[in-house]
Amino acid sequence: RQDSGRGEPKTLWGSSEPRPPAAGPGQPSPQQRTETLGFYESDRGRKKKRSLSDLSLLRFISAELTRGYFLEHNEAKYTERRERVYTCMRIPKELEKLMFFGIFLCLDAFLYVFTLLPLRVFLAMFRFITLPCYGLRDRRLLQPAQVCDMLKGVILVICYFMMHYVDYSMMYHLIRGQSVIKLYIIYNMLEVADRLISSFGQDILDALYWTATEPKERKRAHIGVIPHFFMAVFYVFLHAILIMVQATTLNVAFNSHNKSLLTIMMSNNFVEIKGSVFKKFEKNNLFQMSNSDIKERFTNYVLLLIVCLRNMEQFSWNPDHFWVLFPDVCMVVASEIAVDIVKHAFITKFNDITADVYSEYRASLAFDLVSSRQKNAYTDYSDSVSRRMGFIPLPLAVLLIRVVTSSIKVQGVLAYVCVVLFYCGLISLKVLNSIVLLGKSCQYVKEAKMEEKLFNPVLTATPGKPAGKQQGTFKSTQGISTDENGSTSVTNQPVHQKENMPSLLVTSNSDQFLTTPDGEEKDISQDSSELKHRSAKKDLLEIDRFTICGNRID
Repeated sequence: RQDSGRGEPKTLWGSSEPRPPAAGPGQPSPQQRTETLGFYESDRGRKKKRSLSDLSLLRFISAELTRGYFLEHNEAKYTERRERVYTCMRIPKELEKLMFFGIFLCLDAFLYVFTLLPLRVFLAMFRFITLPCYGLRDRRLLQPAQVCDMLKGVILVICYFMMHYVDYSMMYHLIRGQSVIKLYIIYNMLEVADRLISSFGQDILDALYWTATEPKERKRAHIGVIPHFFMAVFYVFLHAILIMVQATTLNVAFNSHNKSLLTIMMSNNFVEIKGSVFKKFEKNNLFQMSNSDIKERFTNYVLLLIVCLRNMEQFSWNPDHFWVLFPDVCMVVASEIAVDIVKHAFITKFNDITADVYSEYRASLAFDLVSSRQKNAYTDYSDSVSRRMGFIPLPLAVLLIRVVTSSIKVQGVLAYVCVVLFYCGLISLKVLNSIVLLGKSCQYVKEAKMEEKLFNPVLTATPGKPAGKQQGTFKSTQGISTDENGSTSVTNQPVHQKENMPSLLVTSNSDQFLTTPDGEEKDISQDSSELKHRSAKKDLLEIDRFTICGNRID
C-alpha cells in the first residue's frame, strides 16, 4: 500500500526501511547468492577433509624420493667450492716444489761452511800476510767480505774445540734415564728454545759483522769488536749444545724398545696443525711459515744424519743395522711431509689463498740468490738465507763436525787420501748445486717478471734526505758491469762504496701485494700521508723468518 504523506512504499511488516534493490539483468538475486555461499562452504569443507586424508606416510616418502632441485640456480657458489677442491689438490705439488727448492738453498748455504769458507779464509789470511810486500794501497787491510769470512772461520774453530769438553755419551745416558713424559716435555722445550735462540743469534752475528766492517775514524773504535765477538762465540756454542741435546733425545727415541717416545714425538707434529690452521693468515705470514717449514725440514734431515752416524758407530758400521733404522727414518720424514701438506692445504682453504702463491714465494727466494751475485750486493747469500728462513749454518756445522770426527777415526795415509777425496767431492757438489740453483733462479725470476728489479733497484730514502738526491748519486755509482755483447754480469765481486753513500736496497714491486691486505691493494697510489702510515709494512723481500712474532692473528 502507498503512504499518503510521502508516497514511499512500505514493507509488509510496516517498516519504512528500503527493500533490497532489485537484481539487474545478469546479476544473481540475494537468494541465489545465499545458496552459492552455502555451496562454497560445503565444498571447502570437503576439500579440507580430503587434504587431511591425503597426509599419509607413503605420500610423504614418495614426495621425498621424487623431489628435485637445480644446482645451476646457484652456479657461482658451486663453482667456488669446486675451485677450492682443485686448490687443495694442487697444494701438495706446489708446496713440495717450494720445499725442494728451499731445501737445496739451505744445502747450498750449509755446504758453503765446509767447502768455500775454508778456502776464502785461507785467501784472506794470505792477503793479510803478504800485504806489506805489495804496499798499502787502500785504507782497509781486508775487504769487508774477507773480514766476515775470517770471523766466521775463527768462531767455527773456537766452538769446535769447546765442543770437545761436552761428553756426548754422558748426555745420552742422562737423557735415557728420564721418563717418557719428561722427554716429551724436554723435546718441546728444545724446539721453542731453538726458535728463540735463532732469532736472537742472527742479530748477534749481524751486529758483529757490521761492527767489524763499518768505517771507523779512531782506532779505539775497533775495541768494540771484542765484546761482540765473545757474544757470537757464546751464542754459537750454546746453540750447538742445544741442537746436540735435541739430536740426543731423538736418538733415545730411536733406540727405545717400544718406540712409544718416537710415536709421541711424531704425534707432536700434528699438534702444530691445531695451532696454525684456525688462525688468520695473510700472504706474507704464509711466506714466513713456509720458510720456517723449509728450515725445520732441513734441520730434521741433519739430525737424522747425526742419529744414524751415532748408531752406526755403536754397531761397528754394520750395514744390517742401517736397515733396522730405515723404517723409523722414513716414518719421521713421512710425518713431516704429511703435516706440512695438511697444514698448508687448510690454511689456503680458510684464507682464500690460491696455490699459485707458492710459485711467487719461490721466485722471491730465487731473487735473493740472483741479487746476491750482483756487484752492488750488500750481504752474503748464506747470511740472506739465515735471515729469510731462520737457518743459521754455523751451530749445525759445528755439531756435525764434532760428531763426524768422534765417530770416524782417520788412521793411515789411505784414510787421509779418502778424506781429501771426500772434501773434493763436497766442493764439486757445492759448485754443481750452486750452478743449478743459479740457473733455476734466473728462470724463476724471468717467469715472475722480476728481472728489471735486478738492474734497476729501488732506493730507500735515508732519514733527512729526499729520494731525488739519492737517485743522482746512484746513477754515478751504480757499478753494474756490462760487456761488449750487452749482457750484465751478476757474479762479480762487490765494489767498495763511499762512506757517505746511502744504502741501496733491492726491492720488488711484483711482490708488493703479498705484504698488503686485500682491502688496501687499491689504495697503494694514494697521497703521501697514507704511505707514511703504511711504511711499517715490509716488502716481501725484506721479510725474514724472525718477524713471525709480529703476525696479525684475528
